Order: sequence, then structure tokens, then C-alpha cells
Amino acid sequence: MSLSESAGFLYCDDFDVLEPMPTSAPRAVLDVRRVCLLFCLLLSTPLALAQQGPEDGGREIQVWTGGGYTVPGGTKNTGVWNLGLRYGWVLTRPLGPGSLKGRFEYAVDAVPMFLIFQPANTAYGVGFNPIDLKWNFATRSLVVPYLELDGGTLFTNHNVPTRTNTVNFTTSGVFGVHLLRPRYNWSVEARYMHISNAGLSNFNPGINTFQVRLGIGRFFAKR
Repeated sequence: MSLSESAGFLYCDDFDVLEPMPTSAPRAVLDVRRVCLLFCLLLSTPLALAQQGPEDGGREIQVWTGGGYTVPGGTKNTGVWNLGLRYGWVLTRPLGPGSLKGRFEYAVDAVPMFLIFQPANTAYGVGFNPIDLKWNFATRSLVVPYLELDGGTLFTNHNVPTRTNTVNFTTSGVFGVHLLRPRYNWSVEARYMHISNAGLSNFNPGINTFQVRLGIGRFFAKR
């Protein structure tokens, strides 16, 4: 969208309108038209400066961190905080009907820092998520919502939960949004994570947590 003044005319290419703007027009009218020009520029500039979003055949790289606390359904009074790196592949063009249309992305996460704050101790762990299935909704705005399901493994120096096992498996359901910026994009997401040893120990109460995760990264177009 653009709006300009040229040779005594007011022009906005989104509407193909060309109308005379007499020099004798009241100052208030001229001011309103200049405000319209500024408004058009403000609308068009962010789109021009926005960083590339998810594109067919593209790649994503991101650094993220998140944390949260237990919710009903498992071990109580336990907090978590983690930090990781993501690499993703956008595999499809936009698919699906209407507002559900989106692109499928497959990603992996390396998690070098995973802290579990238990009543008995604080466990330090590392993890790897080889399965991240992500649906990036196809939008034309600077906000790109997404849904995600992922799963991985977690290795800790103390039993998690207490009196269970040092090897666990994680599964998560996610709703988030990418906020596209000129150079990088930010992501904000709500994450429900289940931690369980899958029967490696006879005692397996599991941990259910609600987490908020923040990330900063980039999408790279297909070469």
C-alpha cells in the first residue's frame, strides 16, 4: 500500500485513485491527506522489513528457553527450566482448507540444560528431541501461529521423580506464535509436557508441567 502527492494529485496505488488536490484546499483537508499518506507508509514498511517466515523447502534455526511448574496428574511441587537449540525443515507448501491451511515442518531439538527442581534435590539433565512435528499456519501477517507435538529423551544426575529413574522420556503439546521482525523472529508458546520413565522403574508417577517458552531464531528460504 502507498499514497503519494505528485503534481497536485493524491495517489494511493491500492485503490487506483487519482484525484486533484487543489492548492487552495483548506489546510485541515491537506493535513488529513498527509495523515493518510503517513498511515499508508506505516502499514507498508513493516511488511517490507519483516524477516522471511516459513517457506516451502526452507530451514529454521532457533535458540529457546522455557520453564514452568507441575499441574495435576502426577508428581507435585516440582519446577522445571530448560534451554535448547532447534533446527527445522519446512517440508510442504501450504496445505489444508481455509483458516487451517499451513505448512508442515519437521525439527529436532538439542537440550544441553534441563533443571528439575524437586523437594528432595535439584536434578541436572540433558536431552534430545528427535521428533518435533510442527504445523505453521499460512498467514500474510507478521504473526504466524503454530501447533506442535514433540517427543524425546531426558538423562539426569538424580532420579526424576525421586526414587524412580535417571532416564526419562518427554512428550509435549504446544500452541505458539512466531513474531516476524526485520532480522530475526521471536516465538512465544504455551507447552504442556509429560515426563515419564515408560516403565524402566517399577515406580512411575510421572511429572506433568505447564511451561512458557521463548525463542529467537531465523527462517531461511530454500536455496
